Amino acid sequence: MDFKPVRRIVTGHDTAGRAIIQDDSAVPRVQRVGGAIGPLFHEVWNTQATPAPIDVASGEPPEAGVVLAPPHNGTRIRVLDIPPEGDGIRTMTPEEAAAHFAEVGAGHASNAAKAGARHALMHRTETIDYGIVIEGELVLIMDEGETTVYPGDIVIQRGTNHGWANRSDRNCRIAFILIDGVFAPELMA
Repeated sequence: MDFKPVRRIVTGHDTAGRAIIQDDSAVPRVQRVGGAIGPLFHEVWNTQATPAPIDVASGEPPEAGVVLAPPHNGTRIRVLDIPPEGDGIRTMTPEEAAAHFAEVGAGHASNAAKAGARHALMHRTETIDYGIVIEGELVLIMDEGETTVYPGDIVIQRGTNHGWANRSDRNCRIAFILIDGVFAPELMA
């Protein structure tokens, strides 16, 4: 499958403090996770502190590779291209699922091995995530219940165990804004 590049326009300031377009190009960090059956991650931007520093002409804080969660006290925006789900995901073992998440530094997030897991790619992160479907559709699977999300729908994911299934016959493109969070003590288990 060919995917349209994600365009990123970054604004900044020149040395006189005037607003400028600092960069206008395709997202520079793109990585497929989980082999041919996995999603394509377009890493758009991250911040590594809250409040985020705004200065004259810095760029995106450097990162090595693709990491699922945002930096500590930071944020992340990414676009995912999620292909239609096939047997490779439907028959995935918990160990294979954990390996997929390990590719993005989050093997611990995988919950496929937990009793009652409703999907091979069930996972949980200590984040608040805003997911905005751009094209296609996805099924959001929770421990209890599921719903289909369509273009323009927005999901607010609050550190809950969940999975995504593309049960359609075409790609789904979804943008995620991830914000570092902290679980309340009663949710630590």
